[in-house]
Amino acid sequence: HTTVGILKKTGTEHWWLERHFRDPFVKASKQQHYRCRSAFKLLEIDDKLHILRPGLYVLDCGAAPGAWSQVAVERVNALGTDPAVPTGFVLGVDLLRISPLEGAVFLSEADIADPSTLRTIQSLLPAEKVDVILSDMAPNATGIKELDHQKLINLCLGLLNMSQSILKPKGTMLCKFWDGHESHLLQNRLKEQFRDVRTIKPRASRKDSAESYYLARLYKGK
Repeated sequence: HTTVGILKKTGTEHWWLERHFRDPFVKASKQQHYRCRSAFKLLEIDDKLHILRPGLYVLDCGAAPGAWSQVAVERVNALGTDPAVPTGFVLGVDLLRISPLEGAVFLSEADIADPSTLRTIQSLLPAEKVDVILSDMAPNATGIKELDHQKLINLCLGLLNMSQSILKPKGTMLCKFWDGHESHLLQNRLKEQFRDVRTIKPRASRKDSAESYYLARLYKGK
């Protein structure tokens, strides 16, 4: 019995490693010096829908290891490398530690659901509010599909509540979710607070994954 268990685990790990190293987005992330393949999800969304522009202020939630922040730094000109356009700002937050990144401010080991985190975020922002909230957050997976789905929806709903304090009018929110029976609850809540809400599954999201993104634009808040 034990031997079968070990073989199963080894087989699964072998398959995962093989798929990982064959993955064109993993290869591209190494070639282009992104911290992980998820950078290409945001790059594709932004290339199509232009949610990041020079001069915008961005809050990146669930930022570790920092690939989305890398993309945001480039796209909003956070380093001021192009003097002809406005300089933006990127603040990344995660429960995990995030290695420093030039052009971004990171708040590591911070729980976005904790009210004190919101106060810290506000103290770190050069302006009162941000133009864009990005969320590639995910809870620690239990392996129970519906429970994991519900936990992620709750994270997104918490972020939506927080946006009332921190997102500018006409601002944008992009958040990851996993398909399940409560997806429409989150979608409806977003539609109450944003004028344009659409579902996106970038090519870099694996086909066998339940992962998709809601892109909510034109925030109605004051």
